[in-house]
Amino acid sequence: MQYVSKWNPNTRHFSEGSSTLILVKEHFGRNFAESLPMEMSLKIFSKLDIKSLCSAAITCKLWNCIIENSDYLWRTHCLTVRGVCQREVDGDRGSGLSWKVTLVRNYRKGSVKREWLRGRFSNIRCVEDLPDQSMCVLDAESWGEILEAELER
Repeated sequence: MQYVSKWNPNTRHFSEGSSTLILVKEHFGRNFAESLPMEMSLKIFSKLDIKSLCSAAITCKLWNCIIENSDYLWRTHCLTVRGVCQREVDGDRGSGLSWKVTLVRNYRKGSVKREWLRGRFSNIRCVEDLPDQSMCVLDAESWGEILEAELER
């Protein structure tokens, strides 16, 4: 049995097969963040990965306001980066920087360091062989960790 969905503007309801879902006109097309309590919107946004969260922040002014003003949303992602760049993240947090600013400052560094530690660049023989976006400023201790990992391989 095939169900065909169609919108009937005369009756203000949505029909799907034999079942009917009445749509309340004032809620149709509304932003969920306008309808839900702030805590629920934050819970929904907290399920997003970093790229999706950044995309959501540019969706509309309300979403941007919620995302930009909630340190809670950035904390989990920042702690993930902390697993790789613990000194940098702890230093930024100790300086009083927000979770978001700390994440932005250390995300790329954490990604590059993680790739080096995983051995992604073990077969690189010269500078010209390095892929784009594979280098960034790392401290001496980070390069020491990378060197140790390379020597173990």
